[in-house]
Amino acid sequence: MRKLTASALLALSSLVLVTGCSSNDQDSGYQVENKTPEALYADARAAMELGNFTKATQVLEALDSRYPFGPHKTQVQLDLIFAYYKLEDSANALANIDRFIRLNPTHKDIDYVYYMRGLTNMQADQYLFHELMGIDRSDRDPTAAIEAFRDFEQLVKAYPNSRYSPDAQQRMRFLKNRLGNYELQVAEYYVYMDTWIAAANRAQLILEKYSDTPATERALEIMVQAYDKLGQQTLRDHAKQVLATNYPNNKLAQ
Repeated sequence: MRKLTASALLALSSLVLVTGCSSNDQDSGYQVENKTPEALYADARAAMELGNFTKATQVLEALDSRYPFGPHKTQVQLDLIFAYYKLEDSANALANIDRFIRLNPTHKDIDYVYYMRGLTNMQADQYLFHELMGIDRSDRDPTAAIEAFRDFEQLVKAYPNSRYSPDAQQRMRFLKNRLGNYELQVAEYYVYMDTWIAAANRAQLILEKYSDTPATERALEIMVQAYDKLGQQTLRDHAKQVLATNYPNNKLAQ
């Protein structure tokens, strides 16, 4: 079993403390006062500035419910998206994002909302404990990563001049690498099981969808191995040629 470093243990204990504080806030039984929409919104903003996003969501939800046509209705919805994202409550964040897009498709900040959808799905894909411990879990369910990639792609295509597009493009590259690694893990499993047709097909998928990711070299190796096992010499030689062209120092390309 891998030993935890002192810094990792410290970070882990800090995380537990933070989680505990968050739970205490959630169970505090805070009652939203009966105030004007302006006063309630001021309370919500103050809570957000202090980092108390649990209280902020409670006040914002009350404000949204009590004054659905109030002076801050649109900003309340935007703040709810951000607050739930900060709480890592992806279900509520996505619900508010989708509602906002449905009700305000031409809003001036709609590019921000698509960006937040990508961030929320990307957050849902991450496993903090695995990253903290340096554990590679590229084999985990990629559903949220796929959704995040689509969200960022939609943002970049629909709003290329958005201030959020450059960061979205960087995140798309990261997500593409992550998805390429996932497909590679599946291909490796088929290799392990001696299921060579499935291994070759999965490796081919990597070349078709993720050819610009680090998974490509190993995918070509698997194709060479798989076609060799299957007695498909023409396909093997073609895969080997592609491997040699792109990775001349690879030992299978010799």
